[in-house]
Amino acid sequence: MTDTDASGPDGPPETPRRTVTDELHGESITDPYRWLEGDDDEVREWTDAQNEYAEGVLDTPHREALADRFGSLGRVGQYGPVTPAGDRLFQEVKRPDDEQPVLYAYDGPDAVGTDEGTVLVDPNGWAGDGTVSMDWFVPGPEGAYLAYGVAEGGDEQYDVRIVDVATAEVVETVEDAGRTQGNGFAWVESGGSADADGATDADDAADTDDDDASAAPPRGFYYVTTGAAGDDGDGNDSDDADEGDAPSDGQLDKAIRYHEFGSHAAPADDHVVADEVGETTWPTLVTDGDALIAGYVEGWERSDVYGYRGDPTEADLRPVLTGVDAVFTPTIDGDRDRLLLATDHGADLSRVLAAPLDAALAGETNDPEAFDELVPETDAVLRGVELAGDRILAHYHRDASSELAILDADGERERTVELPAFPTVAGVHGASDEPEAYLTVQSFAEPPAVRRVDLDDGTTETLCRQSTEVGFDIEVSQEWFESADGTDVPAFVVRRSDVDPDGDNPALLSGYGGFRVNRTPTFDRFRLPFLAAGGVFVLATLRGGTEYGEPWHEAGRRENKQRVFDDALAVADGIAETGWADPDRIGVVGGSNGGLLVGALITQRPNRWAVALCHVPLLDMLRFHRFLLGASWTTEYGQPEEDPEAFTYIREYSPYHNAPETDYPATMFTTALGDTRVHPSHARKMTALVQERNTGDEPVILRVEDDAGHGVGKPTSMQVRENSERWGFVFERLGMGVEGEAN
Repeated sequence: MTDTDASGPDGPPETPRRTVTDELHGESITDPYRWLEGDDDEVREWTDAQNEYAEGVLDTPHREALADRFGSLGRVGQYGPVTPAGDRLFQEVKRPDDEQPVLYAYDGPDAVGTDEGTVLVDPNGWAGDGTVSMDWFVPGPEGAYLAYGVAEGGDEQYDVRIVDVATAEVVETVEDAGRTQGNGFAWVESGGSADADGATDADDAADTDDDDASAAPPRGFYYVTTGAAGDDGDGNDSDDADEGDAPSDGQLDKAIRYHEFGSHAAPADDHVVADEVGETTWPTLVTDGDALIAGYVEGWERSDVYGYRGDPTEADLRPVLTGVDAVFTPTIDGDRDRLLLATDHGADLSRVLAAPLDAALAGETNDPEAFDELVPETDAVLRGVELAGDRILAHYHRDASSELAILDADGERERTVELPAFPTVAGVHGASDEPEAYLTVQSFAEPPAVRRVDLDDGTTETLCRQSTEVGFDIEVSQEWFESADGTDVPAFVVRRSDVDPDGDNPALLSGYGGFRVNRTPTFDRFRLPFLAAGGVFVLATLRGGTEYGEPWHEAGRRENKQRVFDDALAVADGIAETGWADPDRIGVVGGSNGGLLVGALITQRPNRWAVALCHVPLLDMLRFHRFLLGASWTTEYGQPEEDPEAFTYIREYSPYHNAPETDYPATMFTTALGDTRVHPSHARKMTALVQERNTGDEPVILRVEDDAGHGVGKPTSMQVRENSERWGFVFERLGMGVEGEAN
């Protein structure tokens, strides 16, 4: 090949080749498109040209025909989980005309999902054409105050705002907190400290007898802060780091801090609780309003647990349970003064251990044997526990679908919550003093619904549900296919009820396969036209998740990563052999780590696929650790630069280094300039390479969003446009008619 490449008049834009050669573990690695890792004007011009070319490919009757349908599908009522705190219930509600959801505070369950509450946060009035979003919230003690995170363009770089629930006024803002998340935020109850106006709680109590006055503010909060995306540890652009050194993204510079309420201090001025946090470690925080428990999750394989009780302005974490190669997820049971740890230690499918909280904070539990087993391992995978009144809710996955069990305080199972077939449960939150809990439940056939659970009998009441009208019957089956090493891999096969396995159906396969992420049944309203037109959607349960416990994860990570791709290929071949799919009309879709899956599948078996959608992907697996959060993923993939063994197995599958010159399927890569997780260069470089090496007639395109990130916080209008483009691309390439008749 030459160092310049010309394109035909109707083909993609020309991309100059500027080959860079690296020596890694004795092998010369060439990179013809290293220059696309930059952010300069030339890269911007190249990106604009790619977007223009993509628009020409995507501007089809299929997209136009789907646009109106997706407009109505996008503009529906949607309801987030209900979170109880004190006497209030908090919920995000997105009306059909909203670009972003609105956060409400309700006085009781009868008002949930309605306008009969206090509007606490309404991003629809903010600047940014709907791209400034509230991505998480955490109610404070007794629900009197609430914290939420604000980001712009989906970049997941947050300002933290505190709102007084009684007045709906923002009383404090902590700017530039970095990658602070809801699970890295924990309130500290009032301790007589000064409030936002400088008055103490005692002063407030003396000044008013008004029962409607705002409750005394909390003392403050613990929170996880990070540096900024794209900066190194010194605040410089990490792209400017020396070529021989892997830059450390600012987001990997983490600390746990304490913020005194009313201080208006910037993160850098807040008390540092802990700042020796490794690149591959992410802290999570829980409190009972007094004691702090921090879980240090290292990679996706183990965690240490630390704790503290005392003056938060002097907080210093101490070991609770450390040095054990297992994952421990903490919950504080304040009513019983005990610490619960959900763990896979000694239990591949996980169990729950318990110990007195005082003993844990005193350092008397730094051995799993110091804990009692509260919830034993069962034959389903325990995903987590939630406290609700005097009971425990245990969420399980069985064959990649949810089960919800009600346990007594001693861990004994009382009953199972009523759920539909093949359900996915999320947003489980218990009331502290009532025998009830709230959850969301959905399936492939049923839109997400918010339900209240009666813990005394296990029955549920639907309070509100997404207002999507399906219009036809959806049928789901779970089927099994043999992978290359003989392992049986399950997959959900979703279709219109009158679609038969006659070998004549277009099909779209989706999967993930990594980071302990479980892919379970979900309702996608934008998938409905595909199913209505006779399409078959297949969700493969690939190794790398924990749908069957930690061994399922281990079987698909590091040196075992190829098994994930083998599993997906086995499912694709299987649906063709069993008649669910026309062998010539099978597509594949995936994002992030699932984008790596798609990249591997189109380079290893390009002739298997008629169309491929590869969203916000990892693709250059010899340099993934050099950008943004990549260094924190080396526990899952391996470290190709420092570890010769990891280099060897990653080199064998890395899509960017194994793309043959061949006929590629119609392929759509997508990325976003605001993505602070996976660098846009992965999609840029792979697009240029596959365009260069594509000997066939099918288009290879790149779609780059300016005002979006990895996927969080997208406004409704952007979701509608993106889905019209993506599904239009699928419909055309799979030979589908929008109204259900093949072209």
